[in-house]
Amino acid sequence: MKGIILAGGLGTRLYPLTKVISKQILPIYDKPMIFYPLSVLMLSNIKEILIISTVRDLPIFENLLGDGSSYGIKIEYKVQDHPNGLAEAFILGEDFIKNDSVSLILGDNLFFGHGLSGILEDSSKLEHGAKIFGYPVKNPKDYGIVEFDENGIAVSLEEKPVNPNSNFAVPGLYFYDNTVVEKAKTLMPSERGELEITSLNKLYLEEKKLEVINLGRGTTWFDLGTHDSLLSAGNFVEMIQKRQGFYIACIEEISYKKGWITKEELQVLINPLSKTDYGKYLIELLNNWNLK
Repeated sequence: MKGIILAGGLGTRLYPLTKVISKQILPIYDKPMIFYPLSVLMLSNIKEILIISTVRDLPIFENLLGDGSSYGIKIEYKVQDHPNGLAEAFILGEDFIKNDSVSLILGDNLFFGHGLSGILEDSSKLEHGAKIFGYPVKNPKDYGIVEFDENGIAVSLEEKPVNPNSNFAVPGLYFYDNTVVEKAKTLMPSERGELEITSLNKLYLEEKKLEVINLGRGTTWFDLGTHDSLLSAGNFVEMIQKRQGFYIACIEEISYKKGWITKEELQVLINPLSKTDYGKYLIELLNNWNLK
């Protein structure tokens, strides 16, 4: 399975912060925002990743992450000229996806929770159909919503409904088989002029090939589209890291523990970080790992 991070858009809800820089470069406590979705794909054992963004912002991501080889992965880049909807990612990424299944994660989504890695690894094995997630929210009118029947089976999907039939939002993480490219090509723009991801998911639902996993309690999801959510997410990451002692979305740690880079390669990544708590965490990780 391959992965796509959609990191485009203008980020107007975050003005003036995003007038001259990509939203996905903004810090969430001690890391750029894009580290969080990237870490989710890496935890899913996905090593080939396409980052889609604007002409203005792609060079920033390339400067930050390069071709991914430092982390034992492969990163490619693609321009999205206009924000034409989430589902356009599969059309833009057709040459990248080729004959593989694919996961899409939005560049402003943060996930954390016990057991999440296992769910991600299992989801990345998908070969047929689609897998999305449901997450309970207090303000379902602001999201794409999934409705379940009494047996927990998804029966409907709505995009930002006026009168929601459910309080389960669909977070920005999706797993699809290879038919997603052709399905995306059949979509017509919505009233907003976008190729909606909800419309794409409905096609799988109609084929009875859509699996929805209820994340529920024990999992935290942030949609980082407002100033308040940036602050809340940063405070959350700080609390977890300081209280529990391990880091969220530490891509160097993930690469090393998965065996994608050697201890010598990890040391190279640590060197420019050595004066930071982030770097000190990695040094401790390397020393403790060598004792095992």
